[in-house]
Amino acid sequence: MIQITPQMRILLAVEPVDFRRGMDGLARLCRETLAADPFEGTLFVFRNRRGTSLKLLVYDGQGLWLCQKRLYEGRFRWWPAANGEAGRRLDAHELQLLLWNGNPERAGTAPMWRALVAAGA
Repeated sequence: MIQITPQMRILLAVEPVDFRRGMDGLARLCRETLAADPFEGTLFVFRNRRGTSLKLLVYDGQGLWLCQKRLYEGRFRWWPAANGEAGRRLDAHELQLLLWNGNPERAGTAPMWRALVAAGA
């Protein structure tokens, strides 16, 4: 089972991917396009061209996991624009929203980290 934790590094591939690719093809895409090592524990998120399916790739220390979610109706409404970058970082709660077809940018959640004000300051 894959556990998504707040400490996990999550990288979303902005450009759509050919979903005929399996684990090895997606791992190669991680290295070549996203400039990231797929065997360091980063969770990678990919979307197909039609926007109806997502694939997640992650290494758990023993082997690669490849998970897919396919919508039977509609499309994933939110996806970031490329803006010259191949990948975009996501927080764990943003990935959870994305998997439920929500918009992480409009969720209105609190920031993951904020400085604490010292007493008497």
